[in-house]
Amino acid sequence: MSRLSLHTVDDAPEAAQAGLELVVSKNGFLPNLFRILANSPAALEAYHSLSAILTRGNFSIAERETIQITAAATQKCGICVAGHTALAYRKAGLAQDIVDALRDSKSVPDAKLDALANFTRALLQRLGNATDDELRAFYAAGYDEGDAVEVILGISLATLCNLTSNLGRPSLNPELAPYAWKEAVAKDA
Repeated sequence: MSRLSLHTVDDAPEAAQAGLELVVSKNGFLPNLFRILANSPAALEAYHSLSAILTRGNFSIAERETIQITAAATQKCGICVAGHTALAYRKAGLAQDIVDALRDSKSVPDAKLDALANFTRALLQRLGNATDDELRAFYAAGYDEGDAVEVILGISLATLCNLTSNLGRPSLNPELAPYAWKEAVAKDA
């Protein structure tokens, strides 16, 4: 049972109803994370605004989902790992070995996505204070300074969702059950 109210489109604050309708139209169902975000229409609006901004940025959908899955696994948000796993398969077309590596915080079998995941994790774990070597490795993979800042933008969206979900502790929607996540026990270096 969720620790925070789970709103429907009909019982949500009026200022959140259009945002929830948009989520339903994009997903075909209302994920519990958004039902919680609706408690704060401003938070739901922030989600939609940041999402829209990120689609106009430098990263492909595969790169955006790499950041989201990495952040969700790092911040231990099972609901967000499941949701972004579904998106990684359905919209980004990522292969299972890549998604599994991201979910388990392991080396990704795609050098560029691996560098992105490593840099995302470094920023999260060091609160933005990535080492010079971590930044050089990110640049060596073909990314630039704008991309480094855009990773932080992606992390900000992920943090909004991950911490909201972790606070509320809603159940996983049945639609996301095939993508359920349990934190990996052993992580490679």
